[in-house]
Amino acid sequence: MAHLVGRKAPHFSSSAVINGSFSKGFSLDQFIGNSNVLFFFYPKSFTGLCQSELQAFDAQLDAFKAVDTVIVGCSTDTSDTHMAFMKVAQADGGIQGVRYPLVSDANKTITTNYDVLSGEYDYTEDGLLSADSDMVALRGLFLIDKTGVVQHQLINFYPLGRSVDEALRMASALHHVQTHGEGCPANWTPAG
Repeated sequence: MAHLVGRKAPHFSSSAVINGSFSKGFSLDQFIGNSNVLFFFYPKSFTGLCQSELQAFDAQLDAFKAVDTVIVGCSTDTSDTHMAFMKVAQADGGIQGVRYPLVSDANKTITTNYDVLSGEYDYTEDGLLSADSDMVALRGLFLIDKTGVVQHQLINFYPLGRSVDEALRMASALHHVQTHGEGCPANWTPAG
């Protein structure tokens, strides 16, 4: 698996669901020059582990905003599936109330370009994807700076949920570097 750290984040334009509305042509380009982006992939809607992560990122949304970072989620589900997931109450297994954008990568190009597409697949002579198993996103996480360059990446297999606290620590570290011009040593925290 290739790494994207130190490289421009792959461009995309796709449909997304934002605050209960469909959005066409959603791109991370809108954040360049304005804020850092924590762009994360999750395998599938309507699964307990994914629900827990989506809720955990939303619970820390204000803390990420405080360090100049927006959160954007993405899966290979359609926008209709994202919308359906957002309409189900959290107590009933949904993500109602999640406030950040969820990008649809139903055609698998974003997950392919970020190298987080799981499953055995190949391309046909016509250039179409062909697979013998489900092709869904691994749990990829990319911290992208205001210039569009990936500063941090983390990829987990399906059963390993991410630490939102660690993601926030990394976003805080990037903000510290941008604000103070100095690096962050091992186990750095915003408190010292």
